[in-house]
Amino acid sequence: MGRPMTANLLRAVHAVVAYDLQQEKVDAAVRLGAQVGANPADVARRSAVMISMVDTTSQAEGVIIGANGFIKTAIPGDLVISMSTVDPFALQRMHQELAAMGIALIDAPVSGMDKGAREGTLKAFAGGDAAALEQGRPALDAMCSEITHIGAIGQGCVMKIINNMLAQINRIVVAEALVLGAKAGLDPKVMFDLVGKATGNSAAFQIYAPRMIAHDLKGSRMDITFKDMELQTALGKSLKVPLFMVTIGQQVCQMGRAAGYGSEDGSAVVKVYEQFAGMSLADAP
Repeated sequence: MGRPMTANLLRAVHAVVAYDLQQEKVDAAVRLGAQVGANPADVARRSAVMISMVDTTSQAEGVIIGANGFIKTAIPGDLVISMSTVDPFALQRMHQELAAMGIALIDAPVSGMDKGAREGTLKAFAGGDAAALEQGRPALDAMCSEITHIGAIGQGCVMKIINNMLAQINRIVVAEALVLGAKAGLDPKVMFDLVGKATGNSAAFQIYAPRMIAHDLKGSRMDITFKDMELQTALGKSLKVPLFMVTIGQQVCQMGRAAGYGSEDGSAVVKVYEQFAGMSLADAP
């Protein structure tokens, strides 16, 4: 998602200094008009607003407060925007460390997937100080069509974790339903049309069912889904809230990863069910 988000920042006439561990991603950003940063600290040296968009909590910590992180060269009055879905408690710890140096931090994870990133229609769930959010709003406006201030630092990620939980568990149920119906002799395309007009319909069904039926499995990696579910279960444990469906769903996702589907879209969970059912949606009548 970082590449189209960078394109939208540049389109809004923001100067961008880009850094990524993968050189091809840096090269792509340069072709769009970005400057090259040597590392996150170099990005911070040349920027007043720094954006972290990575996969995991440990990566976010490395970019923001690591050995070559933003914290090494950022100065009082600067702002860090964490746009990743990461551990809200880790964000709170980073916030305390940065605040002691006069550097603001907000979390603004986004919903909208690759399409929203390309079109600049992402929806941001923001957590942190209201004044800091206003400081970051021009950059966020370039990438998002909707920005909602949820509450204190970390609350944006809590909201994103909840949203992902609903979508990801629903996706697994969609896979179960399609394979069950197909094994019973139903045409998956007919199922999609009819459920779309019935009480079983949902946003997740509309998004993921066509991907599963077509085996169009390029998108957000199943490894990321597993990471998100780890955040969900960890949050539940910390608050003593039982999460039965997430725990089961995570194991289904783990089965997909073990089968080699971790780099495919989370919709590839359908292949787990196809394998057990001994059939493929593509072969259904």
